[in-house]
Amino acid sequence: MTQKVRKAVLPVAGLGTRFLPATKATPKEMLTVVDKPIIQYVVEEALAAGIEEFVFVTGRGKSAIENHFDKPYELVDMLERKGKLKELAAVTEILPENTKLFYTRQGAPLGLGHAIYQARSVIGDEPFAVLLPDDIIYDDSENALSKMIDVHSQTGSNVVLTMNVPQDRTQNYGVIDIQNEQVENGKVQAHGFVEKPKPEDAPSTLAVTGRYVFNASIFDELAQTKPGHGGEIQLTDAMDSLLQKEDFYGYILKGERFDCGDKFGFQQANLYFALKDEFIGPKLKEYIQTISTSDVFKNVKCA
Repeated sequence: MTQKVRKAVLPVAGLGTRFLPATKATPKEMLTVVDKPIIQYVVEEALAAGIEEFVFVTGRGKSAIENHFDKPYELVDMLERKGKLKELAAVTEILPENTKLFYTRQGAPLGLGHAIYQARSVIGDEPFAVLLPDDIIYDDSENALSKMIDVHSQTGSNVVLTMNVPQDRTQNYGVIDIQNEQVENGKVQAHGFVEKPKPEDAPSTLAVTGRYVFNASIFDELAQTKPGHGGEIQLTDAMDSLLQKEDFYGYILKGERFDCGDKFGFQQANLYFALKDEFIGPKLKEYIQTISTSDVFKNVKCA
């Protein structure tokens, strides 16, 4: 019987250099999208998919993440005394009572594969999810991670989240080779992974996105994976090696994906979630309509 996926690894050791100077003293994962840090969106997604234990792979200067998920006793006391119940709920109801958090450090920037390997002692021999916190995944109709866990439960196989990208953008992503396999209920069997192929060489337009469900056997592959591009332990290399022994499936994303590791993607996420907010949305929509026809908007010059 396939073990339930109840643990998740979140690699959060990156320096966020693309967001300097904002990330000089603040972890990139703590930058806010509307009124919540990026990392909270990712954790909420995992909780909704049934994840009970989280392993944060951190680095220097990341204590703000740990503090965010801790209980702020002084703040709670103040909010209680002032009767600010909405604000109180916002800081005390982030995590269910039974949720467990673990923090381990990645001692050196040796790549995503190396970061995930640091969680081995906490994960043990259980299947687990990996969520890259740069990506906010959202869909009104389904939780993609939950669907991936269902695929794992049904097949016992490793699963990666994929999304269709334009042919001319395949060189920006890892792409799965599906050969002649057919998509069935949103999933398709993978036969290989190609890192950033040229458009003319891409085996498909299904790009690997920042969600994975792995069997614990991925750790053995990571332990044997030699440094690749940039001297880093590449997760894709370990996945390609494991594919020779175990099946992989791709689950195709139906909803929205925002790359918050990129300035444009970060602004997209802020705009998207602000427009969905019942208080901010109507005012923001009106403002956008106003400036879109104004001289100010027309005269904006892009660098």
